[in-house]
Amino acid sequence: MAQTDRDKWDARYGGGDCSQPAQPTALLADWIDRLPRGQALDLACGRGRNALLLAAAGFAVDAVDISPRGLEQGRRAAEMLGLNINWVEHDLDRPLALTGPWQLIVAVRYVNLPLLIDLKQHLAPGGFLLCEQHCISDRPVAGPSDPAFRVELGALLTVADGLNIHLAREILVEEEGGRLVALAQLVAERRAGA
Repeated sequence: MAQTDRDKWDARYGGGDCSQPAQPTALLADWIDRLPRGQALDLACGRGRNALLLAAAGFAVDAVDISPRGLEQGRRAAEMLGLNINWVEHDLDRPLALTGPWQLIVAVRYVNLPLLIDLKQHLAPGGFLLCEQHCISDRPVAGPSDPAFRVELGALLTVADGLNIHLAREILVEEEGGRLVALAQLVAERRAGA
């Protein structure tokens, strides 16, 4: 399975031009000034669109993805911008050797709720978990056709159990190019004494 996933994502990032990095997710861009600086983990980072924003904002970033091609494009973009990011090739279906503590964990459009439940214990006190996932919708929306790559309505609230929730919503968003997507979003904080 890991090799199949690696090949799929390498093909998707094939021949990509990293001179113009993809825009970070709007949720992260909206929250970046409210998040405490420190160590950050970007899960399934792809070409690093969110890792680049985090590093530019002063975070020390661990960016993890299964695709060596995506990671290489992110690495080149970071070099062009003078940013230092720890790029880690790893299959997230296997245990992660990195253990934090992280001030911020970012999971954007990568569905692995058991991993997020496990990783939230590695948040530093006062650390944040920021998630954005495609969610199931009865509307015709863009994104994965396989429901395994979408979350059920309310599913991110199970991930946030024990955390202080700042934002939890399920919304329809029109993205660039007029694509309508159904998104579940979560921003939650580990209490300082927890």
